[in-house]
Amino acid sequence: MTKRKLWLGAAFLFVAGDGMAMQSRGALLSSFEATFGVSESLLGLVAPAGTLGFVLAIVIVGLAAGRLNVRITLLLGAIAMAVTMLAIVVAPLYTVFLLALLAQGAAAGVFRGLDRPVLSHIYPDRLGRIFVLYALAWSIGAVSGPLLVSAVLRFTEWQVTYVLLAVWFLPVIAILLTLDAPTGWDETELDRSALKGLLEKPAIRGALLGMALVGGIEGAIFTWLPYYAGTFLERDLANASLSVFLLAYVPGRYIYSRLVETGAYLSISLVTAGLAIPTIAIALSGAVGRWMLVAIFATGVLLSSLFPMLSAYGVEAAPSYSGPVSALTTAATYLGIATVPTVMGVVAELYSIQDAMWIPVGLTVVLVAVIGTTRVRSTV
Repeated sequence: MTKRKLWLGAAFLFVAGDGMAMQSRGALLSSFEATFGVSESLLGLVAPAGTLGFVLAIVIVGLAAGRLNVRITLLLGAIAMAVTMLAIVVAPLYTVFLLALLAQGAAAGVFRGLDRPVLSHIYPDRLGRIFVLYALAWSIGAVSGPLLVSAVLRFTEWQVTYVLLAVWFLPVIAILLTLDAPTGWDETELDRSALKGLLEKPAIRGALLGMALVGGIEGAIFTWLPYYAGTFLERDLANASLSVFLLAYVPGRYIYSRLVETGAYLSISLVTAGLAIPTIAIALSGAVGRWMLVAIFATGVLLSSLFPMLSAYGVEAAPSYSGPVSALTTAATYLGIATVPTVMGVVAELYSIQDAMWIPVGLTVVLVAVIGTTRVRSTV
């Protein structure tokens, strides 16, 4: 196996494990509620606790990408990921649990601040396809998360989930220990004036806003869908609803890995986001019972295009700064993931979870407007 493929394998294994860890949280909300005895609004802190550390770390690492030792930084991120998973297991209080989630998110951010930039330099002629396949690896891990939770809860306590996740990252550590610095790594160092120039580009601003909205929509579903579905479906079926949504990402992203080679990132995103408006409204209306699962699958297929398409669009707008652009777009996504579920937790406590589930529907409408505006401005 070539070193290039080993780098690809390490990145794909890590992002799959990160997706598994992230999607386990929503399926475990009821378990966290029972273990720590907290309210819905405090449960809403699970998403930002897991995301704040990630966002801070990925921004810091991504902006400094041109100055860092890539292999050592990725290795430290992978080791920290395994250690913080075990810290979650032994957390005695909800506050300690949230701090452990914060540290785990930071560990993930250290690794993911550099993994896609490394891949963009190793595979410069196949950037779009590699980014979609990277997102597909995340999807496969994410699909497995709720299923792992269901299997664990059937036989033992929820903490075993995080022990198994810690073990997942050991092969990543082993691969990185055998590798040298990646060939083709020539990331341009970013200074303050270059960062200002990046943020003044309409393409970058459009990508950042679009990614924040995508994160808000996905974060809402990732965090609250099993809990919401549990109000009218059996627990196992409610947890499976998130797996149905994430399972749709697998065929969806496989299809988009073919379409992405056309380079029509914004056109594809505009169509899929537009079609997602009615499907997400049906899925989250609570009016269709078990048919919700069909609408959830259709929504997953459509929304699965947005993260890889918009991130590839942003990187291609400034290819010599792939680290900072990748970090900023990913951070924008995760800020949305952190913020929207928190707001939904407050709305759910003040009104109802049904009212809160209309928030991602409205955000999808706004997203279509943002992508359309960015597309128009990019062709002027």
